[in-house]
Amino acid sequence: MDDRTRTELEAATFRALMHHLMVKRPDVQNIDLMNLGGFCRNCLSRWYQEAAAERGIELTKDAAREIVYGLPYGDWVAQHQTAADEGKKAAFAKAFAENVGPKG
Repeated sequence: MDDRTRTELEAATFRALMHHLMVKRPDVQNIDLMNLGGFCRNCLSRWYQEAAAERGIELTKDAAREIVYGLPYGDWVAQHQTAADEGKKAAFAKAFAENVGPKG
């Protein structure tokens, strides 16, 4: 497979993932994504922002989040985020430290 086709397929896959998280499953909580998968929507928006920066494109944290969430972050939180119990919060702290923590 040539590089251009690979890039196009990767982009299509990313768009499908974003559609799935924004439209089909906005009920899936970020804390559950992080606890089970080691990443969440905020990670995706950070990766998006970092990829833009690598190409010399300025993108704020809020702008990157709006791309990933499909609406301003605060609006998404108000519409979809639910309270997490102490067990989920503890698991999140561990998952965050293992997967996001300080860059090495």
